[in-house]
Amino acid sequence: MFFTKMALFAALLFSITACGDNLFPSGSDKRAPVVSGSTGSAVGQNAADFSVSDINNSTVTLASSLSGRKGAVFYFTMWCPICDGHMSSLRSAVAPGFPDVGFYLVDYVSGTVTDAASAAAANGYSGGMFAILADTSHSLQNSFQATMGTTVLVDKSGIIKMNEDYRDGTRLLAELNRL
Repeated sequence: MFFTKMALFAALLFSITACGDNLFPSGSDKRAPVVSGSTGSAVGQNAADFSVSDINNSTVTLASSLSGRKGAVFYFTMWCPICDGHMSSLRSAVAPGFPDVGFYLVDYVSGTVTDAASAAAANGYSGGMFAILADTSHSLQNSFQATMGTTVLVDKSGIIKMNEDYRDGTRLLAELNRL
């Protein structure tokens, strides 16, 4: 029993010391500052141009997603229950208030446009207010450094205003209201 307790204590001590200085974070952002006019995935940077197919086999680019709009929202989905909850929130509480913003669901897990169309239909998202993009080459995922639930807002001039995981829509609403 003594050796079991000592082993547990040693494992706990090892796991704590492996954290380094993360036990007492500074609270400061140590990322490199964003250079105005640069292209990347960070807030304040220009979004990289892209060209992907939607589920209707039409080509969507950064310029076409922003054409005649105040901005575009890209939500990265895996069609899982968590994503469905986020997308339902976008559909009911966010998108209706912003008819001058494009809303795109980015399917980066289906291997083909046909598979993305099937996934969208099976989950009740085809033919609705969202355009479904089939990011089969992962170009959007890579350029926005996105994963499941990542929500990116790009303004009409192509500048990223938000790039973070979707939570409850509050932050996205605030950023949309600033457009």
